[in-house]
Amino acid sequence: MTDLRQALMAAQAYRGAAHAALGERLAARSIDREQRAAHGFAWVATTVAALEATLAWCESGQDSNLLDAKIATLAFAEGIGQLVGGLAMGQNEIFRPADLGLGAAARTLADACVAILDADHAATRADVAAALAEGRWPSESLHDADLDAIREQYRRFTDAAIIPNAHGWHLANELIPDATVQAMADLGTFGVCIPEEYGGLGLGKLVMCIVTEELSRGWIGAGSLGTRSEIAGELIGMGGTDAQKAEWLPKIASGEILPTAVFTEPDVGSDLGSLQTRARREGDHWVIDGAKNWITHAARSDLMTLLARTLPQAKGYAGLSMLLAPKPRGTEADPFPADGMSGSEIEVLGYRGMREYALQFDGMTAPAGALLGGEEGQGFKQLMRTFEGARIQTAARAVGVARRALELGLDYALARKQFGKAIVHFPRVADKLAMSLVDFVMSRELSYAAARAKDKGKRCDIEAGMAKLLGARAAWSNADASLQIHGGNGYALEYEISRILCDARILNIFEGAAEIQAQVIARGLIEGRN
Repeated sequence: MTDLRQALMAAQAYRGAAHAALGERLAARSIDREQRAAHGFAWVATTVAALEATLAWCESGQDSNLLDAKIATLAFAEGIGQLVGGLAMGQNEIFRPADLGLGAAARTLADACVAILDADHAATRADVAAALAEGRWPSESLHDADLDAIREQYRRFTDAAIIPNAHGWHLANELIPDATVQAMADLGTFGVCIPEEYGGLGLGKLVMCIVTEELSRGWIGAGSLGTRSEIAGELIGMGGTDAQKAEWLPKIASGEILPTAVFTEPDVGSDLGSLQTRARREGDHWVIDGAKNWITHAARSDLMTLLARTLPQAKGYAGLSMLLAPKPRGTEADPFPADGMSGSEIEVLGYRGMREYALQFDGMTAPAGALLGGEEGQGFKQLMRTFEGARIQTAARAVGVARRALELGLDYALARKQFGKAIVHFPRVADKLAMSLVDFVMSRELSYAAARAKDKGKRCDIEAGMAKLLGARAAWSNADASLQIHGGNGYALEYEISRILCDARILNIFEGAAEIQAQVIARGLIEGRN
């Protein structure tokens, strides 16, 4: 590992040069004017952070797994190759060193890593693919018996209850069945991070990552069902009154209450300061008017965490408050039985199982005690405090999707025969599998690193953004590679990979689009938050 450690030091120096170059640019122009340079720097920093996490994982192995070392070698060869030659910020947006005046720094990095960059890694990729074909996977132990047991428990559940059914549920656009939701609740899924005193498990974000990753491997809908509980639990746990905590947290943890996050509005997107939905106090209740869009699981939920403008005279974020608005659970026949509330389903390509809705509020009421924390004008700040956890969880969802895409590609490559042999033996197929495994490991370890930072109580919006940024790319590239391995069959709805591709695509958009993540990362690092 000595050569990789030296390569990492060189990559860290390159990151430092990129940081300095961007700082000089932003001294003269705004970050919005320099978005390409700033976002490119974010991708540089994310790539180096992923290499750090991957090397730490490889070096922590208690059994000196040779496969782990080969995966780490491929991760460095590809990661440094991209730092030197060009990082993909999008399908047709490549950040190159010249975009930030880093030509000399890139040449220095290349010279320091010449042994890695000039080596022929074809044999290593073939060895990694062969290991997969033999059923050998890289190390995944967290070197903690309890954590490993939790992973095994959720993997068994996913294999038995989610994977055999998910594609049928997706094709029929069905909600995740109540029995499956109850089984997830019985495992403690909805109370992982809720304190034990309120009926939760009282565990950290690393456990939440493991749970989410395994469920999302079966279906992103299953992994995402806990997202709403995670957001609501964190909102109430950090910002609620004692009475609100006592009322809602035990019910969320047990799965008795299914929450939904009601934040986004038509034509608003990431600009939450422009939200227009209003809530006004009248007597012993709040009256809500306005429209919300892209609200997941809105019909079957029982509680809305709803961001609304309660101080119309205050501009931007200052006028926003968070309401805990209960609602009756809808049915197929009557999805929105609450007075003053209506909705229509938004039909989507993937990410099914909970359904998406556009909502209208016309005089819907919420009790007087619905104001989170009992204080107006704090809604945006309260929501911001949940972004780290939500983005780490989204990164874990992406990791699960990335693994399932790889599993499907591998299974198909082993079974499909062309020209007298299984296609897994053709180098272009084997390369796709090997590098999909590398991307999966790198994104997994970066998500775990972000979760560990959060569990230590430190601010980790940068780490969370990096994990989400890289994880979303890995999920999409793995799904795309796996579908390519399937060939024409992958384009058929009957094949599971068609669903995985659709599910993977949303990960680069929700919980902060890739461009938003890059902006957060770049701004935070330039401001010295890490």
